Amino acid sequence: MAVKRFGFGRKEKLKSRKKIEELFLNGKNFSVFPLRVTYQFLPAEETVVQVGVTAGKRHFKKAVDRNRIKRLIREAYRLQKTELIETLKQNHQKGFLFFMYTDKTIASFSVIKEAMSKCLQRLKKIAEVNENLS
Repeated sequence: MAVKRFGFGRKEKLKSRKKIEELFLNGKNFSVFPLRVTYQFLPAEETVVQVGVTAGKRHFKKAVDRNRIKRLIREAYRLQKTELIETLKQNHQKGFLFFMYTDKTIASFSVIKEAMSKCLQRLKKIAEVNENLS
């Protein structure tokens, strides 16, 4: 049995402005309250999943609050990402994901973790369907 990797390193972070713009132009999205997910899966030799996270300034004026929310979302993703990555490896795909926080109040970690779990299960199903269509 392989060791699960729970890190969230530099290569996994979606930072490139070009890739982010392309994701929002060509990607698809869905919502699982309090998260809205924009995603794009592409065929690739090497599986790479890059993730971006945001919390809106409109609802959270203080950077401390926005940073707290982003930290919670990244942690929830980091702990649950392994199944999605395994699915993408099997299907020879790479993924670009962007999580947006849509609630007006700061949710607890358990709420965010539950929403992230639902998001990742849905993304896993979408990735499997995409491979069957190719």
